[in-house]
Amino acid sequence: MSASSDPQNIRLFRVAVSDNELTDLKDRLARTRWALDTPGEGWSRGVPTAYLRELSEYWQTAFDWRAAEGRLNAHPQFLTEIDGYDLHFLHVRSGNDDATPLLLVHGWPGSVAEFLDVIPLLTEDFHLVIPSLPGFGFGGRLEDEGWTSNRIAQAFVTLMKHLDYERYGVQGGDIGAFVAPIMGRLAPERIIGLHVNALITFPSGAEGELDGLTPEEYGRLERLQNFQDDMMGYSQIQGTRPKTLMHALNDSPAGQLAWIVEKFQEWTDPSSATPEDAVDRDHLLTNTSIYWFTQTAGSSANHYWETNHDPSTFAPQPKSDVPLAVLLSQTQDITIRRLAERDHTLKRWTELEHGGHFIAMENPQALARDVRAFFTERG
Repeated sequence: MSASSDPQNIRLFRVAVSDNELTDLKDRLARTRWALDTPGEGWSRGVPTAYLRELSEYWQTAFDWRAAEGRLNAHPQFLTEIDGYDLHFLHVRSGNDDATPLLLVHGWPGSVAEFLDVIPLLTEDFHLVIPSLPGFGFGGRLEDEGWTSNRIAQAFVTLMKHLDYERYGVQGGDIGAFVAPIMGRLAPERIIGLHVNALITFPSGAEGELDGLTPEEYGRLERLQNFQDDMMGYSQIQGTRPKTLMHALNDSPAGQLAWIVEKFQEWTDPSSATPEDAVDRDHLLTNTSIYWFTQTAGSSANHYWETNHDPSTFAPQPKSDVPLAVLLSQTQDITIRRLAERDHTLKRWTELEHGGHFIAMENPQALARDVRAFFTERG
């Protein structure tokens, strides 16, 4: 990392994990004290020990972090101080000077690595800016409180100002699908359109709001109910006691891997028997390794605490005038179109038969194709 003369203090950054850190990871994995499986078949009660042992052994003995590091460093990376925090981002400019600036926002348990397969599919038409969410990955751990989705959205608006992008689009999934619409409300004069996947739409309880839903939409509501009843343990822990969780995940790479891989099992396309049937194994471990080497399990979990304790998180908002495109996974998403139209100016709606929550990693071609189509239509 070296300082530049840029007035915004934008500094070069390269991923550089030391040999000692790599040795420590492999040593910890080799010394894992494996738990006995509890009663119950398959994944119904969490990650099976046999599966985790096999994946951890691959991480220890066969996964090539240096190759992953080289893949990340193939793209220009930077740090810039915004609101007291060194924000990390990739900045991949198109060879076309007239390309559209586009901000890509990842979610949890993701990182900038989510977009590695998408980057080459978009750079012909877009100047790409891909930040790490504050407290996630290469930006490092947070030193102050209050990094809500609103504060993150404002930081990303500021980032695009630092880069002199007056007009730009935003794409986001998971947490990114929360942050992107907030950016649209903060800077509607700058943002030409919002493209989201894994968008959550919440019923307001208004009379008749859900009358006449299609069978597919009722299925999405049932999926939302099942998520709330049986799949929100991670969210409750991260949203209430992230520091307690931090101590376990920061000390045990096998524990960190289990915490992440469970979500890839539950949220990827259900036609996949295991996570690596949906997402390349090395890609999955690149993402997990970023959390491990940067020690950001706790600060990323803290985002859920901030969300749960921010009164504005789920407060009603005026309808946004910024054009919105929704990319929907038919197998995993819970988005209801009429609820999206209630809150946003919906201009494009695309349903995918293949791919789940992690579209950028599961079906990057479909994501890139839909992003390109939407922003081409926007002119």
